[in-house]
Amino acid sequence: MSTTFQAMIVTETTPGQFQRAIVTRNLSDLPAGEVLIRVRYSSLNYKDALSASGNRGVTRRYPHTPGIDAAGEVLESASPDFSPGDAVIVSCYDFGMNTPGGFAQRIRVPAKWVMPLPAGLTLRESMIYGTAGFTAAQSVDRLQRHPVLPEQGKILVTGATGGVGSMAVAMLAMSGFSVAAVTGKPEQEQFLRDLGAQDIVPRENSIDRSNRMLLKGKWAGVIDTVGGEILATAIKSTRYGGAVTCCGNAASPDLPLNVYPFILRGISLIGIDSAECPMSVRIPIWRKIATTWRLPNLESLAMEISLKELDRHIETILQGKQKGRVVLNLDA
Repeated sequence: MSTTFQAMIVTETTPGQFQRAIVTRNLSDLPAGEVLIRVRYSSLNYKDALSASGNRGVTRRYPHTPGIDAAGEVLESASPDFSPGDAVIVSCYDFGMNTPGGFAQRIRVPAKWVMPLPAGLTLRESMIYGTAGFTAAQSVDRLQRHPVLPEQGKILVTGATGGVGSMAVAMLAMSGFSVAAVTGKPEQEQFLRDLGAQDIVPRENSIDRSNRMLLKGKWAGVIDTVGGEILATAIKSTRYGGAVTCCGNAASPDLPLNVYPFILRGISLIGIDSAECPMSVRIPIWRKIATTWRLPNLESLAMEISLKELDRHIETILQGKQKGRVVLNLDA
């Protein structure tokens, strides 16, 4: 077994200035952990792009290898739960944030971070979903368990062309919901309709700055991926008894809102966290991804890239121009 591998390393060259490069690393450079994995595929998430840009809110220490997702085969295991050759997924926890992540051909991680590849998915397919698909699936699951039912009305999805948003649109449509998709990319209307969106809402129409305490109830539920004024407007536009899930802050971490949607309409705001989600929740959600929410148009969501192409796609996602999912092939 080779002791060297390729990885992206982000280095702070001068205070506040960061540089990304593909370098050769040794297995001895990896941290301690019970499971050594050959990474076949990873994926590019917004959090990865922040880490790759020196964002201290995501990654405290540099040099660092980002990548909160990885799928591959076990090479060595000190845990009885895994054996060499097992197909596995590693995502979330501290992986790719302050622990070397999936933008590398080899990783070593604690066994408690490792999950068997769900039956029915290939390694590549699991990374088309990745953390984005897992987060979307959690969001749809929480709406359904609220419960929000298809006959109650439309579901609004914000940031709909992004990784979480596009997956959420497709999963909702598969589940029988009518979906309204918010986007600032009018050229992607057909992409969203192909995923199952019935209505397209221009981003500028998704923000209300009238300072009204409540707005006309339009939505039975909302899956928000962006935060800020868009989330506040969506909450104020949700019908009585509806539910809103919140999983991101691409627009803003602030929530300029009053309490009236909650005390007059009984709206529920549900936080979605993937990083620390326990395996007892994680595994059943992934099983639903592999079965109930296995998307027939999965490949239409994916763009495959190599390590040498990763740098420019990091810039694309930071500029808000990513569509669907970017899958990193570590063998390419």
